[in-house]
Amino acid sequence: MPQQENTMDFSVKKLASDAGVFFTRAVQFTEEKLGQAEKTELDTHLENLISRADSTKNWTEKIFRQTEVLLQPNPIDHTGARIEEFLYEKLDKKLPSRTTNAELLGQYMLDAAKDFGPGTPYGSTLIIVGEHQKRLGAAEREFLQSSSVGFLTPLRNFLEGDWRTIAKEKRLLENRRLDLDICKARLKKAKQAEAKAAAAPDFQETRPRNYVLSASASALLSEEVDKAEHELRVAQTEFDRQAEVTRLLLEGIGSTHLNHLRCLHDFAEAQATYYAQCHLYMQDLQRELSRCANAGGATHTSTSAGCPNPISSALLSEPSSPGATASSSTSSAPQRPGALTIEDMQLPVTGARKAKVLYDYDAHDASELSLLADELITVYTVPGMDPDWLVGERGNEKGKVPVTYLELLS
Repeated sequence: MPQQENTMDFSVKKLASDAGVFFTRAVQFTEEKLGQAEKTELDTHLENLISRADSTKNWTEKIFRQTEVLLQPNPIDHTGARIEEFLYEKLDKKLPSRTTNAELLGQYMLDAAKDFGPGTPYGSTLIIVGEHQKRLGAAEREFLQSSSVGFLTPLRNFLEGDWRTIAKEKRLLENRRLDLDICKARLKKAKQAEAKAAAAPDFQETRPRNYVLSASASALLSEEVDKAEHELRVAQTEFDRQAEVTRLLLEGIGSTHLNHLRCLHDFAEAQATYYAQCHLYMQDLQRELSRCANAGGATHTSTSAGCPNPISSALLSEPSSPGATASSSTSSAPQRPGALTIEDMQLPVTGARKAKVLYDYDAHDASELSLLADELITVYTVPGMDPDWLVGERGNEKGKVPVTYLELLS
């Protein structure tokens, strides 16, 4: 029982001591802010390191949060994605890859095609678009995973690991500085009291008892000065030691920048790969839809065809020449819009230029021009034409050509 009382007594004393230290630091800090107390300034190099570290933390936090928004615009949804992410993070387990919205849309389209009939124009087009949506979704999922591992994780590790250590040492340095300034102020007051006592007129020797009291008070003041000087030396030593520890940690921010630089390159590379894949998939989708439209156009007009042609819809919306109209009206079989050639369209030419062909290209119908890599052709546009296409001429041959296969020279 006495041991328990001693432990409780020690805890109370320690609590009182900590409260006293906190109070004196608070008083010192307040007086410094009010200009009523002197403040020990850190050296310029350390101040610059602290400023750089604070800036690194603030911008890393903003970049991290906004990258999260970019990769997961609506994390708090009906799927509980944010909660699931939090639980896996706390359990230190790898988060399983989730189905992306594009993949889900693609699956819905495929399921709808089964219901409507894959042999119908709408059903077959749903299959084509759905498969490409799933490809886009898979590319997005790969991009999200690589960006999370290669970019978000290092930023999070810095904010939750290195920065917390730095912030802790910074707070400790500030406390050591406050303690140092408290000791400086205490020593200053003790010396002022000693000097004031020394300057006061001595008591008359006719009063020996008062003279003895004066000497005793002088000794006490001198002892107080010695004690304050000792506490100042201790506080200065602790402050210098903590300043060195903090400086070493802050100088590591340079390595943090290098690490984040590498991660930034990886993020940009992953993003470029993702968008390149999306571009290729969409080009392939356009070609598939074009073939579908041409196949459907053999027996149907453009208003009844099962698959629209997004590539040439703007071009084919222009009226054909009167001669072509008359010819089509007297023909035994209706002519499909996709079969119209460039020669059938009497439209003004805009900005003829030379272009170098970058890749081989096989025409999908009579309105397009096949290309061979490295050949030179003349290209121009016509009003209302899809901006992704140009009219190309090579000798007596003429037809639509995709812009992405060309390098414009003049």
